[in-house]
Amino acid sequence: MFPSELTGTYTIDPAHSRFGFVARHAMVTKVRGSFPVVEATAFLDAANPAASTVHVKLDASGVHTGNPQRDAHLRTGDFLDAEAHPHVTFTSTGVKHVDDDAFEVTGQLTIRGVTREITFPLEFAGTAVDAQGFTRAGFEGSTVINRKDYGVNFNAVLETGGVMISEKITLEFDLSAIKNA
Repeated sequence: MFPSELTGTYTIDPAHSRFGFVARHAMVTKVRGSFPVVEATAFLDAANPAASTVHVKLDASGVHTGNPQRDAHLRTGDFLDAEAHPHVTFTSTGVKHVDDDAFEVTGQLTIRGVTREITFPLEFAGTAVDAQGFTRAGFEGSTVINRKDYGVNFNAVLETGGVMISEKITLEFDLSAIKNA
């Protein structure tokens, strides 16, 4: 469990956090990408983790995989449809303390205008006071979703009989949260 002095409101530091994803490509390799943070906040309640909350808003048009052509395709209606749905959002509906530094966060994930409930494990990685005197709390976790559940259906059949892109997508979270003064 996190220390009681961590109770408070936090802003997720976009320069030191990553909201990423991993997809299988051609069924033989993985493509990794991430989204820029528009806004991300959390309220931590050490005494009552269930009262903790998280809200994240990501820029769908800023999707980055290291390949500009692929990124442009991911922004289209084949995938994120970023023009019509500019944000990927998550708003928690519950936080459960599982064991030691392990938590489960449940909430509403919206991609491409489709909202589904997900639950993912989140591990408290510790705290530090940075060079500017701010208290930081670290968290990390991942979960797997099916992209088709969010209307992301595009694919191509390979000559070998497989498909170009996996349906299962791993979402990865590495978060540095700065306690608000």
